[in-house]
Amino acid sequence: MAAPAMAQTLPVPANVVNIAASGFMEVPQDWLSMSLSTTREASDAVTVQNQLKQALDAALTVARAAAKPQALEVRTGQFSLHPRYGKDGKMTGWQGSTELVLEGRDFALISGTAGKIQTLTMANMGFSLSREARQKLESDVQAQAIQRFKARADEVAKGFGFSGYTLREVSVSSADQDVRPYQPRMMAMEAKAAMSDAAVPVEAGKSTVNITVSGSIQLK
Repeated sequence: MAAPAMAQTLPVPANVVNIAASGFMEVPQDWLSMSLSTTREASDAVTVQNQLKQALDAALTVARAAAKPQALEVRTGQFSLHPRYGKDGKMTGWQGSTELVLEGRDFALISGTAGKIQTLTMANMGFSLSREARQKLESDVQAQAIQRFKARADEVAKGFGFSGYTLREVSVSSADQDVRPYQPRMMAMEAKAAMSDAAVPVEAGKSTVNITVSGSIQLK
């Protein structure tokens, strides 16, 4: 009977170094999303639904007149309709809400259009990077991180007296951070009455993308 084959032990790699390098960039946020909403109440669901439809249709008329691709885009948001109950558990009526979202790159156009809409009130707004801006930023930061990783690898190889290196393995990780400016809270009805047709003041913050390239190199 043949003797079992001995398991071969792989040689431990020598002159392997783990290193990491990061790149980051900060750019102004170029995309504003602003939501406007309203709530209606009535004794029956049909009345509430019709009131919400009228309010939304009027807002859409104003928003669509100002809409421009990428500058100001218009879409409807959440819609809800549900019964209301009294303390005794009996249904007392219906309540519903509807939402309109204005978003795009032209902050002045968006805020000005929001100020002209009289049937809905300000609910929320937020800033971010557009898809195109984020993709470009991530590409630029990744290139920066890779160049720093290569420079670090060259530095380490020369520091140990080697002429160069080969890349064994590498991984890329990213992290995003949004820095938002202070935004004053607005009570819906009071804000609408106070601002009339005036534009809502807005100010974008900044977004930071941080990418880290880490891995191991074989010195040679």
